Amino acid sequence: MASLDRVKVLVLGDSGVGKSSLVHLLCQNQVLGNPSWTVGCSVDVRVHDYKEGTPEEKTYYIELWDVGGSVGSASSVKSTRAVFYNSVNGIILVHDLTNKKSSQNLYRWSLEALNRDLVPTGVLVTNGDYDREQFADNQIPLLVIGTKLDQIHEGKRHEVLTRTAFLAEDFNAEEINLDCTNPRYLAAGSSNAVKLSRFFDKVIEKRYFLREGNQIPGFPDRKRFGGGTLKSLHYD
Repeated sequence: MASLDRVKVLVLGDSGVGKSSLVHLLCQNQVLGNPSWTVGCSVDVRVHDYKEGTPEEKTYYIELWDVGGSVGSASSVKSTRAVFYNSVNGIILVHDLTNKKSSQNLYRWSLEALNRDLVPTGVLVTNGDYDREQFADNQIPLLVIGTKLDQIHEGKRHEVLTRTAFLAEDFNAEEINLDCTNPRYLAAGSSNAVKLSRFFDKVIEKRYFLREGNQIPGFPDRKRFGGGTLKSLHYD
């Protein structure tokens, strides 16, 4: 198993949105009992069958890099985070469905990771308008995941999900909304599981079967992590 090819997927979003719980659910298929704040970056691994059920089926490792911190951090902190953005093959953008600001901040997180946030405190969303041209040439597959769906009252779900649907449209990405404390949202055969598998297949295709779009432009490979903190990396 150790010789499997692998891809690197960033998991980005504000502190407290549930990234660690999501990654644990994706990789261990279990609910994370005692979530803690991520310092630096925590890495876990999911085994994924590319094009499952077809003659082209092949097993890959999906490295999920849970990057901690705040999008409004000082430049020095953002520079430290930048070392985790090397040679990325895909990005999962995570927001809290009960926290509108965390949804808006996904624009800033994505631009930071794509090396386009040249002004750290710059406003990227003005008066509710978003310039989609900022992502016109992006070749990195994106997936938007909304957490804490269980905390939204049934009567308000339609309103909230209608609002957040524009996020996926802006990023030209599919959208998954779930509760990280309930594995049924990612049960085999569910629409969410199909979307997730489709995203990972796309990431693998970009990395191994297409010549372009398999690395974030502007971030050549570095030989070391520098001042960053890599908290954990394990293959079960």
